[in-house]
Amino acid sequence: PKEPAMDRSLLIHVTVLLGLTALAVTSAPAAEPDSARQKDLIHLVRQDCGSCHGMRLAGGLGPSLLPEKMADWPDDSLVATILHGRPGTAMPGWQRFMDEAEAGWIVARLKQGFPALP
Repeated sequence: PKEPAMDRSLLIHVTVLLGLTALAVTSAPAAEPDSARQKDLIHLVRQDCGSCHGMRLAGGLGPSLLPEKMADWPDDSLVATILHGRPGTAMPGWQRFMDEAEAGWIVARLKQGFPALP
C-alpha cells in the first residue's frame, strides 16, 4: 500500500531532526577530566604513545603527533584511532585505558601542543 504523503513528509522531518540531534550531541565539547586524570593521561601519552611516536611526539615508529601534523585530521577520526587502533599497523587500541571523552581531550591537547609531564 502507498503511504499517505503527509505521513511520509513527517517521517522525513523526524529523520532529519534525529540526525541533527545526533550530530549536535556528538560534536558537543566533552567535559574535561579532573586534574588527577589529566596527569594520568599526560603520562600515558608521553610514556606509552611516546614509545612509538617519539618521546617528543615528533615521530618514530609511528608518525608525528605535533600540532602541525594533526591540524588537518578530523577529531572524530583521531579519537577512533586512539580508541580502536589501526588494523595492519603497530597502532593498538587504547579503549580499555580511557573512554571516548578522554580520547577527545587527548586529541584537543595534541592539536594545541601536548603538555609536558607534570
